[in-house]
Amino acid sequence: MTPMRAALLVLLVLFLAPVVNLLLAVPPREIATALSAKQTLDAMRVSLFASLAAVGVASLLGVPAAYALSRATQTWRTVFLFLLALPLALPPIASGILLLGVFGARRPIGAWLSGHGVGVVDTFAGVAISEFFVAGSLVAIAATAAFSEIDPTYEEAARTLGASPARIFLRVALPLAAPGIVAGILLAWLRALGEYGATSVVAYHPASLPIELYVALSADGVTRALALAEAFFVLTWVAVGSVWLLRRRLA
Repeated sequence: MTPMRAALLVLLVLFLAPVVNLLLAVPPREIATALSAKQTLDAMRVSLFASLAAVGVASLLGVPAAYALSRATQTWRTVFLFLLALPLALPPIASGILLLGVFGARRPIGAWLSGHGVGVVDTFAGVAISEFFVAGSLVAIAATAAFSEIDPTYEEAARTLGASPARIFLRVALPLAAPGIVAGILLAWLRALGEYGATSVVAYHPASLPIELYVALSADGVTRALALAEAFFVLTWVAVGSVWLLRRRLA
């Protein structure tokens, strides 16, 4: 066995051992009971739709922004990528505190939104905003890298043929960068699904799946919490399966 394959094997063991232990630690009946409980289903629904909303907005804004960023000078690209990466470096609890400073009911933006019937604290919108803040930049960062790898000859040819900038983006750059963009969307989606820290500060209710898991651990002990952790596998397979089907369509 080569050292590279040995390193791959050790890496897989280190990452998969806790997962295998989780699958074997809880009897199937307890898993089924935990997953079929109303509060679990509600939490899964909140996590799924909030993460879809967060990543959807991140994609609509991040992909075009990444294209513009990939065509900027190296200096400006470095500066903007650093700024986009800042939320990834913040402790999740700190992210929640920062969001409260903007969207809290007594803050100007939060008060304005509340006055127009859009609450953030302890609402579904708060869950989605928290997930967007901690995960959304992954889409823009991955898309920037994908767009930067495109051979400029293709765009130059389209420009020579009279294509507009918007048409070049939609018909040339976007299809060529699609695999990298989809990978970034998947990473952001998985990160959003598992978000706990910022959400626990901004929107403890309605409970997302990570919040429900923490409640189960505190109230009922490790067994139910482990059973609820299986719900993450369900949502993860939904995410990975959806992206796999999308990439096959794009291939």
